[in-house]
Amino acid sequence: MPHADASLVPETITTKTAFWEHVHEQLAALIDGQRNWACIPFPSTGITVSNLANASSLIFNALAAFPAHFGQDPHQAVNWCFYLDQSHFPVARLSATPTAHEKTQSSNRQLLLGPFSGKPACQFINTTPGRARGVCADAFLKRETVLVEDVNAYPGHIACDGETKSEIVCPLILHTDSGSVPLGVLDLDCLRLAGFDGDDRKGLEKIVALLVEACDW
Repeated sequence: MPHADASLVPETITTKTAFWEHVHEQLAALIDGQRNWACIPFPSTGITVSNLANASSLIFNALAAFPAHFGQDPHQAVNWCFYLDQSHFPVARLSATPTAHEKTQSSNRQLLLGPFSGKPACQFINTTPGRARGVCADAFLKRETVLVEDVNAYPGHIACDGETKSEIVCPLILHTDSGSVPLGVLDLDCLRLAGFDGDDRKGLEKIVALLVEACDW
């Protein structure tokens, strides 16, 4: 099957539960045997692989192909993206001595924009204790999914898109022998009030768990 066909949604799928099960199945097949979460060049082949980039494209296009609940209707379409803890991004440096800017950056914890689909998104989300705000920061720091039916009623909401009406953010949590480590979040914005519900939460949490398990962090 061509890779692009993974985002097709059969007409027989009419419920959110069935939709997310289908997306999970397609994603599992798409990233099978690939362990890279981001674009990493392999010296021997020059090939780049990115599980999060493919997941981004798959979910975005599958949502657009599911008019029963989302689709391409401008009143209920979805934008979405990954935000990842800054520690997962390499920093290119010309000097062995940290600059003043780098020292400031190291004291400010941030989620940086990762692979995404849709309209342009915020470059970073502040997660520094005492200064963090917004749905993404809350989900990351609390290590639990946050579902918001009306973003305008959410304290500290950050509006990357002024047309967004509702939002759901699922944290990526890596469980190790020494404890759990928050890696980042999966953020979906809908242009409709109460665009997400418990079925979306269950489906997305299962997809996030698959991605965390499938990647080498």
